[in-house]
Amino acid sequence: MALRSRITGVGSYVPPRIVTNEDLTQLMDTSDEWITQRTGIKQRHWVESTTSTSDLALEASKQALASAGIGPEELDMIFFATISPDHFFPGTGVFLQRKLGVPGIPAIDVRQQCTGFIYAVSMADQYIRTGSARRALVVGAGIHSKGLDISTQGRDVAVLFGDGAGAIVMEATDVRDPTVDSHV
Repeated sequence: MALRSRITGVGSYVPPRIVTNEDLTQLMDTSDEWITQRTGIKQRHWVESTTSTSDLALEASKQALASAGIGPEELDMIFFATISPDHFFPGTGVFLQRKLGVPGIPAIDVRQQCTGFIYAVSMADQYIRTGSARRALVVGAGIHSKGLDISTQGRDVAVLFGDGAGAIVMEATDVRDPTVDSHV
């Protein structure tokens, strides 16, 4: 039977700092009512200045691995989707790889803005289906707060975004359902 992939673990992480709509009124000409009417958003999570994207990803990854009941040493690959890398190069997946203690496995960054995680899932699925990997960690993480225009001019976008990470473990299976199926 053909190999397929399935999601066996999930994890997420948001930084503890909560920024409310009222907090944003101190930074730009806006109000809780203006933001809530347009977005429904009341608060978002923002990182402190010393937190990196790979720090957020590490916490989400630990949860996903625990949820899957495996350790990082059991992974074959890491796919890391982000638009806010720790550095211009190397890819942020390499920093996560080091923090997880698995320097010998491939770590591939995917930089496709909001769709990056979907592309990363599809890529992991293809590696698993071809037998090139049995287990893959797929992470989507972003720090938007450090790059937003936090002024009245930028408020239409700034009020929307927070910081955080999500991660899944994907594994090979020969069972047809439930499985991941992708067509990108």
